Amino acid sequence: MAPTAAGSRERAHGDGSGDQFAVEVRRMDSAVVLLLSGELDHDTAEPLRAALEAALAAGGPLRLIVDCGGLSFCDSTGLNMLLRARLAAEAAGGSVELSGLGRQVARMLRLTGADGVFTIHRDLAAALPSGDDDHGGGPGDPAP
Repeated sequence: MAPTAAGSRERAHGDGSGDQFAVEVRRMDSAVVLLLSGELDHDTAEPLRAALEAALAAGGPLRLIVDCGGLSFCDSTGLNMLLRARLAAEAAGGSVELSGLGRQVARMLRLTGADGVFTIHRDLAAALPSGDDDHGGGPGDPAP
């Protein structure tokens, strides 16, 4: 996934096995947001890996918010990607934060202790400062 200009959005899909996995990238004034949906596992993880690499390659301090509101399943592959991204972001003076955790994802984080290393927000609105503008439409709007 190639980096995009501020305010733009892009979407990548998994290989079609199980629930379709998708990552939508939104570049906002204060953060880069990855909106995840579907089932994230070993077979569908490539779009997340590519989105994380692209966001981290931008350099400098980065606030990356991974919104899991549409994620129905996540296995250890997804967790490991998020943990590695967190370490890389923190090494560059940034952060990886999570929002909108469903029961399954929240339980996995709790059981593994990963809930203690991430900042976790109730939902995306709680993660973003009031008035942050994604320069785009709502979640249901098609990408430009």
